Amino acid sequence: MDLGLKDKVAIVSGGSRGIGLGIAEALASEGCRIVLCARGEEALESAAERVRGLGAEVRTVAGDVTSAEGAKRPVDMAVSEFGGLHVLASNVGGNRRGKFADTTDEDWEAVLDANLRAHIRMARHAVPALEASGGGAMTFTASIFGREGGGPGLSIYNSTKSALISLGKIMSMELAEKNIRVNTIAPGSIRFPGGSWDRRCNEDPEGMAEFIASNLPFGRFGTVKEVADVVAFLSSPRASWVSGACLNIDGVQSKSLI
Repeated sequence: MDLGLKDKVAIVSGGSRGIGLGIAEALASEGCRIVLCARGEEALESAAERVRGLGAEVRTVAGDVTSAEGAKRPVDMAVSEFGGLHVLASNVGGNRRGKFADTTDEDWEAVLDANLRAHIRMARHAVPALEASGGGAMTFTASIFGREGGGPGLSIYNSTKSALISLGKIMSMELAEKNIRVNTIAPGSIRFPGGSWDRRCNEDPEGMAEFIASNLPFGRFGTVKEVADVVAFLSSPRASWVSGACLNIDGVQSKSLI
């Protein structure tokens, strides 16, 4: 299926590995020109070469999008290098586990920056560029634990992911008149090389086998490609009537009915 994304300009944050890199590859495969951003310059350049290998034009921005200036630079790059912006895949995130009573202000600030403020700052800069291009699509990477309880130790993560889903919903209402669609995705447990689930599988294969049996009805972890393909669709004109949604990508892992 041709998603109608050829020559569109897309920003992918958190794009040096994992889900972010997968999203960049999926968009590149559909013909997008990509602005790829992440903190680590070496890993970012390696990721960019992979995306270029799919035939895409790629520009990189090494920096921290949790800062005001860091969130602005990728949008400026898209406009100056490619002449506009059509797609924002905002994929940064982080976590600090711990019982609520033991969490600190610094813990909350760090995760609020990664899971909420970074998306807010980048989206604010992206809106005028998207509008100037005639509209477009934003997708925020949240989590199934933004839709339901994630369990003890996840008070910060759960709260910030829930807030991100709520943000996307309200933005979708406000930006419809500008022909800008806003959605969130809620991945479940996704395994990729170097990720936390991959590390746990290598360190505790028996424990992870029990986790899969108890939580993942398909009998396996999800893959990056299974997430990235959904984001490519949501970013495309094929999803023209999908806005304000939060789509689970979890292989029936989550339990919420809504």
